[in-house]
Amino acid sequence: MNILNLRRSALLSGAAVAAVLSAPTWALAQASGTVEELVVTGSRVSEASVAIGTDQATATVSITREALLSAPAGVTGLKMLESLPGFNVQANDALGMYEFGNSVSVRAFNFQQIGFLLDNIPMGRSDQFGGSPIYRYVDNENLLRVTASAGSGDVGLPSYASLGPIVSYLTQVPDKEFGGLLSQSLGSDNLRRTFARIDLGEHAGLSGYVSGSWIHGDLWRGPGDIDRKHYEAKLRYEIGDGAITFQTVHNDYFDYDSPSITKAQYAGKAGDLFGRSGRSFAYLGYVPVLPVTTPGITYSNSAYNQYYKQAINSRQDHLYGLTYDTPIGEALKLTVGAYYESKEGYGVSPEAYATSLTNYNNERLIIPGLFAPLGLQYGLSTVDGTRKGATGKLTWSLANHDISGGVWVENDEYHRTQQRYNQVGGSPDGAALLNQPVHLQRNYVSTRDTVEFFLKDTIGLFDDHLKIDLGFKSLSVDYNIAGYRNIGDFIGSRRPSISKTWEDSFLPQVGAVYDVNGRDQVFASYSENMALPRGADDIFSAASPLAPGPEAETSTNWEIGYRANRPSFNASIVAYETSFENRLQPFAAVVPGSTTTETFYQNVGAVKAHGAEFSGQWKPEFLGGKVYFNSNLSYNIAEFQDNFATFAIAGKRVPDFPEWLWTGGVTFEPVEGAVFNLSARHISSRFTNFVNSEETDGYTIYNAYLDLGDGFGAGPFEQIKARVNVDNILDEDYLGTVTTTTNTPASFRPGPRRTIQFTISAEF
Repeated sequence: MNILNLRRSALLSGAAVAAVLSAPTWALAQASGTVEELVVTGSRVSEASVAIGTDQATATVSITREALLSAPAGVTGLKMLESLPGFNVQANDALGMYEFGNSVSVRAFNFQQIGFLLDNIPMGRSDQFGGSPIYRYVDNENLLRVTASAGSGDVGLPSYASLGPIVSYLTQVPDKEFGGLLSQSLGSDNLRRTFARIDLGEHAGLSGYVSGSWIHGDLWRGPGDIDRKHYEAKLRYEIGDGAITFQTVHNDYFDYDSPSITKAQYAGKAGDLFGRSGRSFAYLGYVPVLPVTTPGITYSNSAYNQYYKQAINSRQDHLYGLTYDTPIGEALKLTVGAYYESKEGYGVSPEAYATSLTNYNNERLIIPGLFAPLGLQYGLSTVDGTRKGATGKLTWSLANHDISGGVWVENDEYHRTQQRYNQVGGSPDGAALLNQPVHLQRNYVSTRDTVEFFLKDTIGLFDDHLKIDLGFKSLSVDYNIAGYRNIGDFIGSRRPSISKTWEDSFLPQVGAVYDVNGRDQVFASYSENMALPRGADDIFSAASPLAPGPEAETSTNWEIGYRANRPSFNASIVAYETSFENRLQPFAAVVPGSTTTETFYQNVGAVKAHGAEFSGQWKPEFLGGKVYFNSNLSYNIAEFQDNFATFAIAGKRVPDFPEWLWTGGVTFEPVEGAVFNLSARHISSRFTNFVNSEETDGYTIYNAYLDLGDGFGAGPFEQIKARVNVDNILDEDYLGTVTTTTNTPASFRPGPRRTIQFTISAEF
């Protein structure tokens, strides 16, 4: 879909809105003095409070359970955000399973500037290496809803990562009846996924469930596979009008990497040694025979790093949460919670013989027990750590006021090592010799101690037709890194301890929503936010971090919008302006006193973004109630405001932020128990570097699913369903995830080809 067709679609959507707003049925309802209940019904239609965020002072939309369960089984909750207005989600595979292939941008922000919560448990950093990205902690079958605020999340939601956007994942409460769910999926690239859940039923106020999912499949490009074992459980005990809830998540993940490639490699113009090109460009599934570059060292050629067993990721994550929610009298409500998370894992990346030899010679006279390199090095990075915290919130209803206040405290301790080891014979296919370290690079611990307070008053005026939110939060993050941060620390026999505090005691948020007539609302909001600097560990572990360290990223967000809710249609449109200071971007800089460069996050000044977002769904009466439509359209301009160093980037577009995003779908329910959906998603072209000298083309993806069997049962099973999902129907060949650069060609991950998945499920 080109931009002209996209704009035509937008105009048609606007015309549809105008037609529905003036529909005779609405005029009759007004004349009779009654307001009809929303009659937009269907197995995939969301109520207005969900679809357009009715009564919210900010632009807030949700993904319903029905939509989550219509997606391919095993799709990550992060990838599901692509169905929401404004969210540019890129993934390396159809399910979004490969962690380092995921990216998200919305308005002026990216993945690491969005706050994520699971049942009000803050998820901390979203870094794939050492963080707590949300997709490790949820299975779609257990989710009730995913709610996203693209510009200003509620001031009471805890996060030190958010510069405004908040995405909250809410899981189901246990069923009060004994039962369960079984699901089996088969798909492209030898995908196999099994899901099982058992609800224990309610016994004297106690209920619970336990679930597990097991997924295994091949990489869609190149050798290697992905394996994930995931377990969730929840117990809920009702005490009077309150309840205590305990939940836990365990995730065990392993995969092989696939490479990012430049446009030249993609087009086959990079002179690749192995003749690779196109979207199937991958690591090698065999050990090649290459010229020896250092006499006597068989595997000294740096091109041996293209063997796939030298690119591995493995993670184990465990989360425990306890929540107590209870009223105190008629006017007060108390919610307190505590959580504990532990993690461990490792990653493997190769290091060429020449590089290892240099580092070995620099360290061998200082650090005992090192071994000379034998060839290609086994680069092992390990991570482990704990994150523990507590939240408390008290809500007081007083006359026309709903006053809430709360506190969040958290300690996050993260340990990272990075060393290089020999392999048998120096071969890329040789077993790692973990008793033969060649040189040491990292062994440090970083901690983050966070304290956040908030206070908010929601005031209802004019019989609650007008609601005003007045609130603020204060945020303080104490950071420390100690140990061997880099090779220089090992050579210098130093173990520095560096501390930094980022804080702001007054971050206001104000908003208002006015209900005009029970069907129309206008809303507006303003908020200020501060976030822990992205890549803090990378910044302070660099050989030459800029003293005294970066300032915290800060933002201001303005929104104004309108919502309409009609018997056959609902819609929301919002205009926004977002700006933030101290944007951090990773790029290479010269180490003072040398010609060596290193890459770490540095401040590139301010960024501003403005635009508009539309979201709506329509079930026209003239189609007999069997067909309904949904559509999201977003327009966004994000630009740098300052030049950096010698780079004239002021006024340039921020890379990887498309100007236009559009998603739309049509759902057809010909008979009871059958649902067919066809959807499309268009992303316009994106610049890929700061100076805007390179861009990647836009693309349009078409997806479909067919759901059969709703209401069908046999024997002990009920709700036996079969579903077929087809992603990228036309097999569009495109470049998706972008690793941006300053002024050079970027690297990309090709988007996945057409994939097909079949799922059968049954409840009992």
